[in-house]
Amino acid sequence: MHTLKRLLHLLGALALTPAFAGDVEWPTYGLDHSNRRYASIGQINTANVATLTRAWAYQSGVKATFQATPIMVDRKVFLSLPFNDVVALDAVSGRLLWRYTHMRRKDYPLCCGPANRGVAVADGKVFIGTVDARLVALDASSGKVLWDVEVADGDSARRESVTTLTESDPLRKATIAGQSGVGIAMAPVVHKGKVLIGVTGVGYGLHLDSDRDGAPLGAVVGFAGSYGRPGFLAAFDVNTGKRVWQFDTIAPSHWEGEFRRTTPDGVPLHRDIEKERADLPKYPDAARYGGGSAWSTPAIDAENGLLYFGTGNPSPQMDGSSRPGDNLYTVSLVCLEVETGRIRWHYQQVPHDQWGYDVASPAVLFDYPLNGERVPAVGQAAKIGWYYIHNRLTGELLRKSDEFVVHQNTFTNPTPEGQVILPGVLGGINWSPTAVDEKRLIAYVPAIHWPVKYTKRAIPATQEKPALEYTTLEPLMDVPRWGVLSAIDLATGRMKWQHRTAQPLVGGVLATAGELVFMGEGNGRFNAYDAATGQTLWSDQLDAGVNAPPITWQIDGIQYVGVAAGGNQIFGYKAGDTFQVYRLGQ
Repeated sequence: MHTLKRLLHLLGALALTPAFAGDVEWPTYGLDHSNRRYASIGQINTANVATLTRAWAYQSGVKATFQATPIMVDRKVFLSLPFNDVVALDAVSGRLLWRYTHMRRKDYPLCCGPANRGVAVADGKVFIGTVDARLVALDASSGKVLWDVEVADGDSARRESVTTLTESDPLRKATIAGQSGVGIAMAPVVHKGKVLIGVTGVGYGLHLDSDRDGAPLGAVVGFAGSYGRPGFLAAFDVNTGKRVWQFDTIAPSHWEGEFRRTTPDGVPLHRDIEKERADLPKYPDAARYGGGSAWSTPAIDAENGLLYFGTGNPSPQMDGSSRPGDNLYTVSLVCLEVETGRIRWHYQQVPHDQWGYDVASPAVLFDYPLNGERVPAVGQAAKIGWYYIHNRLTGELLRKSDEFVVHQNTFTNPTPEGQVILPGVLGGINWSPTAVDEKRLIAYVPAIHWPVKYTKRAIPATQEKPALEYTTLEPLMDVPRWGVLSAIDLATGRMKWQHRTAQPLVGGVLATAGELVFMGEGNGRFNAYDAATGQTLWSDQLDAGVNAPPITWQIDGIQYVGVAAGGNQIFGYKAGDTFQVYRLGQ
């Protein structure tokens, strides 16, 4: 049987000759508007992937967190770099065609580091959202700026706070500092003359700048109060940059929601609902600072005129005492009308979130068999560690998978001693996009096992000031942590297989008709797995962390696979500046 499988693959590869096969592009962030990241080309397959070799590489000179999904159209690769430079490269040779250098606004506070997740290419233009909250349109043939508009006013959004812990605090003397400058991380997407983009950095968070050696992520610190601002997703005209509509990710008229005691699927949240209801009149303006960043590039159902995206944590993060209620529409999968931005439905995965469980990984569209029928569905791999499948027209939850990461003390409140919880603030799955093989109904999900400690602390009172309570979420450094790549059977919600990696996984996956799954690791390994078993079939060692989503394309009958290797500062993975491309050995 295995020999027959190899023979069929080889015959398929022979059929993909220049005489018969046209170019196969990667035209948008998720390959197409479904965000499935499943490529229907299979010249590179389980039978020959061992001969995969480096074809060419581009080094940008910018060594920083590199998260971009490249776009390949018209035999050109369009690649966004950290801090929002953009390059156009020849997709066969890697030759640089042009480079746009982004000039950031002076003194603009970066909310979320230098990374962005890619560009959109349409109508002869290249679109990029920037770390200083702008949307820029470039000429695809030259890189010349066609228009440049402000998406959010960072000056009006900032809410800065600095304080100092005392020597008696267990974390020793350290400075707590933070700001909620607004930026853009998501790759835009274009549909029917509109560029869709959302903002990040509105879920106010402070980070502890301490002297702990080797810590890739300082403690995240939560104070009650009026910090942050509402997030939003907006549509802009592709030709003029004019804002067409804007959907705010908070709901001022019903921000408090139903005061749910459990998640919609029944997991207890351990909330003091009576106290929240009593406190509600004390915080009439909480929604004004509501948070709800838009992290993930929307999936679009063109037939029904709908889009799907995830929202971030409420603000202030971690401490919910100054925002009683469910805090709609934060930590939700949201369905909007593409034409108007009007909401159709939402599913709030974690009401009144206090743990940082943003809906960060992009939604994916596919048809789902149910009771003998094919139901239009939307799936989303959650930071809280389950894969959710909904009817994408109504929002009805059709299935929730088994956990794809370990759960411990889920939704527990902080204590002075500290609660160790899993999944932690990093996930579950983080922003990494998944892949879905719709025919086999399998989702491939890259995930994280990294315990965090959730602690209630206080700055002691002085003669001038009363005591100030706060919370910390600290990723633990002295415990085992790892990554896990899961193949989830969407028909049953069970794990088909899981492959454990030495380090937590962040970056995203690619699945192909060659029955392969490609995924990088923070240690610089770029791997190809057997989609049926999870066995590693091929691996290459790069000089920096491979923490971006791979893509594939085909030109003149030759299939290429490309991935950015630039590491990830938050996870402590080595920085780099390389975009590496592969093809089969000649």
